[in-house]
Amino acid sequence: MFKTIALLAALVTLAPSAHSASCKPAPLGDATLYLRGGLNNWSAQDEQAFQYRCNAYYLNLAAKGTQEFKLADEDWTASLTFGGDAKGNPARGATGNLKREFKGQHTLRLAIAADGSATLAVGPKTFKPTPPKPLSDKAALTTRFNSRSTEFKAPFGAQPAGSEVRFSIGNDVPGLKQATLVIERRQMTGNQEQLAYEPVARVAMTPEPHGLGTGFTARHRFDATGIYGYWFEIETDQGKYALQNNKDPIYWTREKGSMGPSTVERLPSNVNRVRRYRQTIHAPGFEVPTWAQDVVYYYVFPERFRNGDKANDPRPGGGRPQDRYQDRDVERHAQWNEKPFKPDTGDGSDALYNNDFFGGDLAGIIDKLDYIKSVGANALYLTPVFRAPSNHKYDAADYKNIDPAFGTNEDFTRLCAEAAKRGIRVIPDTSLNHVGADSPYFNRYGNFPAGGAFDNGRPNPASPYYGWFKFKPGEKDPNKQYQGWVGVSDLPEIDKNNASFRAYAYRDKDSVTNLWLERGAAGWRMDVAPWVPDDFWREWRTAVKTKKPDALTVAETWFDSSKYFLGDMFDSTMNYIFRNAVLDYAAGKSGKLMAANLELMREAYPPQAFSALMNLLSTHDQPRALHHFGEDRNLTEAKQRLRLATFFQMTYPGSPTIYYGDEVGLGGGDDPYNRAPYPWADEGGQPDEALLADFKRLTQLRHDLPVLRHGRLSEPLHVDENVVVLARQDGKTWALTATNNSTSAKTVKVPLPFRADQLRDALSGDAVSVKDGWIQLTVPPLFGRVLITP
Repeated sequence: MFKTIALLAALVTLAPSAHSASCKPAPLGDATLYLRGGLNNWSAQDEQAFQYRCNAYYLNLAAKGTQEFKLADEDWTASLTFGGDAKGNPARGATGNLKREFKGQHTLRLAIAADGSATLAVGPKTFKPTPPKPLSDKAALTTRFNSRSTEFKAPFGAQPAGSEVRFSIGNDVPGLKQATLVIERRQMTGNQEQLAYEPVARVAMTPEPHGLGTGFTARHRFDATGIYGYWFEIETDQGKYALQNNKDPIYWTREKGSMGPSTVERLPSNVNRVRRYRQTIHAPGFEVPTWAQDVVYYYVFPERFRNGDKANDPRPGGGRPQDRYQDRDVERHAQWNEKPFKPDTGDGSDALYNNDFFGGDLAGIIDKLDYIKSVGANALYLTPVFRAPSNHKYDAADYKNIDPAFGTNEDFTRLCAEAAKRGIRVIPDTSLNHVGADSPYFNRYGNFPAGGAFDNGRPNPASPYYGWFKFKPGEKDPNKQYQGWVGVSDLPEIDKNNASFRAYAYRDKDSVTNLWLERGAAGWRMDVAPWVPDDFWREWRTAVKTKKPDALTVAETWFDSSKYFLGDMFDSTMNYIFRNAVLDYAAGKSGKLMAANLELMREAYPPQAFSALMNLLSTHDQPRALHHFGEDRNLTEAKQRLRLATFFQMTYPGSPTIYYGDEVGLGGGDDPYNRAPYPWADEGGQPDEALLADFKRLTQLRHDLPVLRHGRLSEPLHVDENVVVLARQDGKTWALTATNNSTSAKTVKVPLPFRADQLRDALSGDAVSVKDGWIQLTVPPLFGRVLITP
């Protein structure tokens, strides 16, 4: 009885009444609120936009399990962002996340009182949204543009400064009266917090015949480097419209639209709502090290890869630097193949994160270089190895020395030398955005000689490092007396504009940047790049290239990274768009979703950067691929889906990246379980040798076929829910790659963009016939095929 009354109450609470006398104007005005959380990569998606009705904001949401989120507008405007307060209720300015349980279809109701307080109710789905008014103007609806077709835009893709680009639109029915090409310059800072467009030009387009309708053409010369937005304002007898980018969501990226075919909507009163196409204009001399496109990375979290020297293992009560974590002892795992500790899970660990150790080190990596080579890798990416108290080492305590639990500076030099003998380059990682609270630079816990900026928990203006940080002297709580990165007090954020820090980081002859290049590094991966000012990276890149011209610079960015590829900052990035697109496809989602995300990068990124992207499947910051594929539900199928994802990774442009252990079936969900030890057999692990053999076969395929490394990628030949067929050209050599995410074989017929009588299957060696320029191709379940010209 009680449950029935409660359900009726929820229905009454959540169901809006359009005729209620209590209806009031929207308290947030014209602003649109979105649910932004883990289920949509914290982006503002139309599918999760609230609609105001009468006296509250409503959203229908399909979700399962515990979800964390905030409610905010597109710009994360402070006055329009509702986080979770101490009791888990929505409140403006609250830094916590809202957390709710979902079991399928629900209606969310956000009510905002006159005093600004808010309440959020979640109940059964009851809300009926007001559908948008449909367009009926045929002249507007039939007007077309396609950024990837030379009929509408030439030349294709990113271009050097000074390039002139032709833009054309057209339709096949009368009624299009005039058209204007709108060019704007994008301004984006930080982690997409500030995103705006400023006007550059409005170009009246010239009419020309186009079938039964009218076409329009305009040209614009892009003289300065930058990321530009463009769209078309068109006019018919029935009004004005925006011919613009589509609504495709791009993983991790705030801006919607994958480019390609256009969409049309009524011209909004606020043009900020227009979805721009994007045009990358890079420096004419932008060069990326040519070796990057031939790379297969092996990506190692050193503490969990291999213990080669047990003498340096962190041990509680040992009295050495590696035996302490801030102001207490470390935790030590008794067995190599234990699960990483996670507080509050009942595993017997303490309440601290990232202070448990297994003993992995540089000696262990050196011992396994032959293994890394045998997997097919020719580059080694290491998460930080410099002195730091945590197991992840992003809380730097000494940028210029190897952590004693990992070995010595000489061990790093030896690692680089031994790797080079095997044709393997070494890329280290660090953060120039923040250090550890337990470091000589900050010295919060007094573990170092006096002289830190926050010695023993007190600001020290006499410290040579004091100017590196931003202090808040009015605060009484030591955790709030300085700026921690994203509010984390263990990671004091550096003022990157400080001249002393810039000298230490890259300007000095013995700077951090120069020192490790001298010691053998082949380049740098830079942590949390969006939190560091652009002009810092511009100077830093100059320092890197001056010291070692063929050094590779890799940014950690998760979203559309076009702005970093203008020739003045980075060569490459950790490609999280690729990761999410390929994992979701291999897990069974539509090939069209994957193709849209990948095609955006092919169009937006300069080809020299596109061919050098660090194409990931698993990382130390996200659940492993095998977990994504459902290792806990059907391990056999999950491994086959991993094979499919790896096949795609090895046959696509860029630098395939193998996260240690993926190749032998190492799984694991969110941190810390994605950082489990490699399951070495001599440590009691059970590596999957059959899966390893498949990885080796696929890396060898990539090394054997230059077209898979150097070949130019064209627009997909075929994309449907299951099958994606791509074409690559390297000189006179062509390759077709086809993948199928279905559990049954699929047959497709595709036209060839080149002449051939037959092709050869690169894996089986079988001949495949071509008939009248077409090929009928059967793709095996959860795998793929590579066909090459003889």
